[in-house]
Amino acid sequence: QVQLVESGGGLVQAGDSLKLSCAASGRTFSSYTMGWFRQAPGKEREFVARISGNGGVVYYADSMKGRFTISRDNAKNRVFLQMNSLKPEDTAVYYCAATSYGSSSPNAYNYWGQGTQVTVSS
Repeated sequence: QVQLVESGGGLVQAGDSLKLSCAASGRTFSSYTMGWFRQAPGKEREFVARISGNGGVVYYADSMKGRFTISRDNAKNRVFLQMNSLKPEDTAVYYCAATSYGSSSPNAYNYWGQGTQVTVSS
């Protein structure tokens, strides 16, 4: 019942910033917890950040704290990931996802976007 489309990825240098966007369809967007995940080739999908339906509760993976910020604009059915001080280790496909529960596990998320590539060079 929810379609998600990410955008904003690209090729940047270490230390640069990017802001990813996820556009959602559906009439109940504000009821979903939204998460960002990432996956590099040959690696497991990794939790990045999540935000509750009203934006009041946010969680980050420890390695992202202080560098990444998740936000949402329910009036526009969008969720964002501001990424600062990017490192080559951040290179991955980034996905947004939606769940009805507060969770950092990808298994809890019912809907996924197609992903957007972020490549950080040194």
